Amino acid sequence: MQAEDMESSMESPNLEFEYGDSDTITAELSELYSYTEEPEFALNRDYFEEDFRSHARGRRWTTLTVDEQRAYVMRLLDALEVTDQDKRLKVARAILYLAQGVFDECDTEVDVLHWSRHNIFLLYDMGIFTALLELLSMEIDNSQACSSAVRKPAISLADSTELRVLLSIMYLMVETIRVQTEDDRPEWRAAREAFKNELGSPLYNGEPFALLLFTMVTKFCSMNAPHFPMKKVLLLLWKTVLFTLGGFEELQQMKVRARERLSLPPLPEDSIKVVRAMRAASPPASAMELIEQQQQQKRGRRSRRPLVKQDSLDTYNERDPFKNDDPRDEEEDPEDTDSGIEGEVDPLDRDVIIQPPPPPPPLRPSTERVNFPKGLPWAPKVREKDIEHFLETSRNKFIGFTLGNDTETLVGLPRPIHESVKTLKQHKYVSVSEIQIKKEEELLQCPLSLGEEEVEETPAEILYVGMLPNLSQYVIALLKLLLAAAPTSKAKTDSINILADVLPEEMPMTVLQSMKLGIDVNRHKEIIVKAISALLLLLLKHLKLNHIYQFEIVSQHLVFANCIPLILKFFNQNIMSYISAKNSICVLDFPHCVVHEMPELTAESLEAGDNNQFCWRNLFSCINLLRILNKLTKWKHSRTMMLVVFKSAPILKRALKVKQAMMQLYVLKLLKIQTKYLGRQWRKSNMKTMSAIYQKVRHRLNDDWAYGNDIDARPWDFQAEECALRESIEKFNSRRYDMNKNGDFAPVDNCLQSVLGQRVELPEDFHYSYEMWLEREVFSQPIQWEDLKGIVQDFRNEVKRKIIGGAPHPKTTSSVNNIDFSGHNRPNAIVMKNQSLKN
Repeated sequence: MQAEDMESSMESPNLEFEYGDSDTITAELSELYSYTEEPEFALNRDYFEEDFRSHARGRRWTTLTVDEQRAYVMRLLDALEVTDQDKRLKVARAILYLAQGVFDECDTEVDVLHWSRHNIFLLYDMGIFTALLELLSMEIDNSQACSSAVRKPAISLADSTELRVLLSIMYLMVETIRVQTEDDRPEWRAAREAFKNELGSPLYNGEPFALLLFTMVTKFCSMNAPHFPMKKVLLLLWKTVLFTLGGFEELQQMKVRARERLSLPPLPEDSIKVVRAMRAASPPASAMELIEQQQQQKRGRRSRRPLVKQDSLDTYNERDPFKNDDPRDEEEDPEDTDSGIEGEVDPLDRDVIIQPPPPPPPLRPSTERVNFPKGLPWAPKVREKDIEHFLETSRNKFIGFTLGNDTETLVGLPRPIHESVKTLKQHKYVSVSEIQIKKEEELLQCPLSLGEEEVEETPAEILYVGMLPNLSQYVIALLKLLLAAAPTSKAKTDSINILADVLPEEMPMTVLQSMKLGIDVNRHKEIIVKAISALLLLLLKHLKLNHIYQFEIVSQHLVFANCIPLILKFFNQNIMSYISAKNSICVLDFPHCVVHEMPELTAESLEAGDNNQFCWRNLFSCINLLRILNKLTKWKHSRTMMLVVFKSAPILKRALKVKQAMMQLYVLKLLKIQTKYLGRQWRKSNMKTMSAIYQKVRHRLNDDWAYGNDIDARPWDFQAEECALRESIEKFNSRRYDMNKNGDFAPVDNCLQSVLGQRVELPEDFHYSYEMWLEREVFSQPIQWEDLKGIVQDFRNEVKRKIIGGAPHPKTTSSVNNIDFSGHNRPNAIVMKNQSLKN
């Protein structure tokens, strides 16, 4: 691995990667199908043409008018309701062929995508999605298929045929309608909004569509349905959440609107634009380069020529003003060269360039100021808590007492402290989360005076309410799948089988077939990692904006399910090899494979792969996992210490080999939060990393991340911190989502007549058979008068005892005492019982 790392580090180029919600539409559609499913394209076409020939009589689909196409789709919709499973499957394959773009009538890939888009909007308008949803629910509840799959020793594509066809149509519909194009018709735009609202609303059995897919994931991971095609389920779940909740740019706009509603200042910058404008760092030095560097240093010292060390991560290509004028002082420090933790080299060291002696500097007046860099990419931020802590320390030092949370009174403090507080307040940032936490504390303190909170029914809120009862199961299931698909995971007998929808019925017989299947399996795992990482990141970001405690409960479930060591285990590999992996066969990708003639595959062509510089989905997955790790550990001391305990620093340093600005940014963020706990020696031997953090990561003005502090190096009490957070989360969920809330404060009706007079909803058939029931259950049954009299007497005493203040209500007393159970008044008792039953 070290040899591979050294080789890759010498050739690591700038990666022209643009991060987004997803890849291109062509790439996203091609990843839906495994290469093993390639023969099914022709099968879909044959079933469509067999049925369409009898309807259109020699005409082609692309020549029909819209009304004729609607009539045929209606015919297919009626045929979906037949009871014969084989006939239903043929009709579903014909619909899938329409969604795939009737590729047999197209000449180019552009034509296929055009007709696919046209047909999908037509299918949605005709109500195909609702019909498919009913069929999907029926297949999920098919206990016979589940039991037969559990008993099978080996599961293949044939066990999930119906599910794969249904999920493929639904995925094509969701992904195609989700993506907007400039030439969309007005009715298509209206259909997109309607479909988005439909997917995000609890219209499907009282819950959003995403919950049905989450149920499929948990059922698969519990081994109750091992035949479920998990890759298609995860892709559809990710795209459904992306469509209903919104992508990263929509999230940024929602954050801006949320701050406006709360009367908060606008965001200091657009984080998406800042990250896109960043330049990547230079690649890490290899061992050969370090040896050559040392030789150059010796030659340079002999010739008495100054050595200028290139700042490998200097964003602005300017010299650091804080460096010593004579760089030899730094070069002669034997500890500046990182000996490496666990055998790796410092990824931020760089060649030394020997330059001719510079001309003598011109004389300058002493008043001339040093030229600082043009500016840092991020505006610094300060929390209210930081200002309070700064003032508390200053007051203890200069006055000898504190004023609590008062940040306005500066009496008795020296002038520099006044200036410091002014600067801190200029950069004070109040987040939406802080406002939500304060509001939650007020609602818990004054539940009666503040009344009930008005909760906006956003798609994120609806999804959270649906997920809450089984949230831990959903999180554990997703992490199980992520673990099974990680390239560093070793196959175990008790691990779940995620290859059910990629393995063919007959195993390969030739070397070429084995190579093709091996590429398909690796590609299959990469797509699963991509879908899960994007899904988890979307959920965390949207729930954090919706309410901070919704985000915290998902984060805590992830931490308790060992998400942090799982992500570190994922990165504990040759990350450059993973990002540049070529597990794809271009000629077999959809829609290329259905338009062009298939060339003969050879072992050389399979090994060559594509010509891309990197694999988009793998780099996308790595960035997502780093962002998730940042979300879990930000402002959490105990979780930051987990990064230190799991020795994440060398693993993260290796990830800096990838020359992509966004990925390096999130790696540096993770290194920054644990720098003060890594020790002075680590900081001294990784000064280039420290410089990169300074230049790329946002500053907190009074954050002493660059050096250890006794206050921050407090004992690591993981359990206490997590329990305190869990208590706040449970209070929030109990107050907001408990159906029996405020039960102690609800008024009680103590009047017997009003209680008996309340209307009770009875079933409809009760009204029809009421007289028969009365005759059978009342009049024809012998009444035990003595027992009944004792029961009513006890009831009468209980009512009197429970009346508020001990004074009996006049109506209650009269109505209870007027019941006469003497023998001569029995008919009146029966009439009263009859009247009570009617009420």
